[in-house]
Amino acid sequence: MTWKTQLPAVRGKLLVDEALAPFTWFRVGGPADLVFLPADEQDLADFLKALDPAVPVLAIGVGSNLLVRDGGVEGVVIRLGKGFNTVEALGDNRIKAGSAVPDAILARKAADAGIAGLEFYAGIPGTIGGAVIMNAGCYGSETVNVVKSVRLMDRAGQARELAVEDLHYTYRHSALQDGETAIVLDAVFEGAADEPSEIKSRMRAITERREKTQPIREKTGGSTFKNPPGHSSWKLVDEAGWRGRLYGGAMFSPLHSNFLINTGEATAADLEGLGDTVRADVLAKTGVQLDWEIKRIGRVAE
Repeated sequence: MTWKTQLPAVRGKLLVDEALAPFTWFRVGGPADLVFLPADEQDLADFLKALDPAVPVLAIGVGSNLLVRDGGVEGVVIRLGKGFNTVEALGDNRIKAGSAVPDAILARKAADAGIAGLEFYAGIPGTIGGAVIMNAGCYGSETVNVVKSVRLMDRAGQARELAVEDLHYTYRHSALQDGETAIVLDAVFEGAADEPSEIKSRMRAITERREKTQPIREKTGGSTFKNPPGHSSWKLVDEAGWRGRLYGGAMFSPLHSNFLINTGEATAADLEGLGDTVRADVLAKTGVQLDWEIKRIGRVAE
């Protein structure tokens, strides 16, 4: 593959044929042709401008909502970390966060600044980049309610800013999931003024609820399926008889039956196979279609 021998000079790290399992919460999946850990925004821009435009590019965060197939990923996987993890209170109940900032850290920093409305991020695994792209939410709130603008970088290394109206948010979806590559750089959020102690009290309640009801210490990927209109996914999975039932090394958690878990030795094929088997079973039994919320990428192993 000639493009891997003609890579642009960078200040970050380039990892050739790098295993992606350690980059995801499921801890499964094959290698990427190349993993790029950019030092900062300029490093990312320079790399993209110099990279062969035919090479596919995909940006990831902490891999909390990501299933990498066993055959690995073609092209470049960009893992955003340091250089994209700053948080800055802007005044007027606004706060800006880099795409690699964990959702829970944004909630905490907003609370410190007396900005209410972002507490729900304390209950969401993952980073701001993913939250913005998929309109992440829980406990009655979602990203569309608080985000005001997003800065992106396109495949050609050009940055631009979009207002929330330009993102065309719907349930667990935005226009950023459609069409060309768009890498989230940072986003501005707006809440309402409140006492930090009151905000933090609500955040503690969210955290305690999550710890009691979700398998957060397992190798999981958060909610597996979106909730179909008028239904709860966990209930459909449970009533179809799949709670705690092994499929290879995969299982839907006994604690929360919309959480797919790697019990220890699962392959990506086990996890995706179980998910698709359950989807087919639920459809056959109820007529309700379950749609994946977890993003699945890469090639199926030969």
